[in-house]
Amino acid sequence: MVLRHNRKRALQLRRIWSKFVGKPVLNIKVDSQGEIPDYPALYVANHRSFADPIILSAYFDALVVAKAEVSRYPIINVGAELTGVIWVDRQNQDSRKDARSKITEILQSGHNVLVFPEGTVGMRQGTLPFRFGAFMEAARNNIPVVPVALEYKHPSDLWTLPKFVPQYFRQFSKPVTYTKLHFGPPMTESDGTNLKEKAEAWINQSLTSMQSGWSEIF
Repeated sequence: MVLRHNRKRALQLRRIWSKFVGKPVLNIKVDSQGEIPDYPALYVANHRSFADPIILSAYFDALVVAKAEVSRYPIINVGAELTGVIWVDRQNQDSRKDARSKITEILQSGHNVLVFPEGTVGMRQGTLPFRFGAFMEAARNNIPVVPVALEYKHPSDLWTLPKFVPQYFRQFSKPVTYTKLHFGPPMTESDGTNLKEKAEAWINQSLTSMQSGWSEIF
């Protein structure tokens, strides 16, 4: 569901929290590159950690598409509900269809949407295959897609443990969490498959560049 309170206020709250509370408290250091457009867009990013939305929300306002299981995670679920989220049960066709409709409605109303098209966290050097749904909606409605590549330096940053609390302490027990963040050029296509492939290729190329000589994982 999408919360029925003032979206602008909720998104501003998320950005303020991410920028001045989330990143400083968790001591996340980000090396960012690229420019963010000043118009509504569908942001698509690779997925490594539960911290991904915290990092990204410090740079742009967006409602996040999240899998329904996340609604059961402590801390994360409360923040998501307060600041706006689109829950989707990826095993349910009706839920996926409803989420795609909400993505289009939100973008056309002037707000950004953030999607992790892998559908789950990825732990290999490149991305998992992207799902098509959001790209099809973007192509059908002439919505620009901004690819985003996000990488972590240390193996403990990858979400490898099944439970949230142990993973939280595993990831943030070290003094600093180092990340790299690259924003790509806005992309538009009339064909959703082409749009997906272009965004996926850009993110994978960026990940390879970011990892070179820096990552302790790959």
